[in-house]
Amino acid sequence: MVRLTERRRAILAEKFGDLANLAIAALVFGQALGQGTFSLAVGLTGIVIWGGLMALVFALSGES
Repeated sequence: MVRLTERRRAILAEKFGDLANLAIAALVFGQALGQGTFSLAVGLTGIVIWGGLMALVFALSGES
């Protein structure tokens, strides 16, 4: 098992937050701005991925 220090947990939380924002930008906003039709399945997948990654961010940022 990997033991994370507080600093490493903070860095991981920051990076997972960035990754969550990239996922929603690519899967939701990218479709909205694109030329094709909006796919609800891909949009919902982006929102679910964002929510999951943000939950991980909150878990990493929480009390140790």
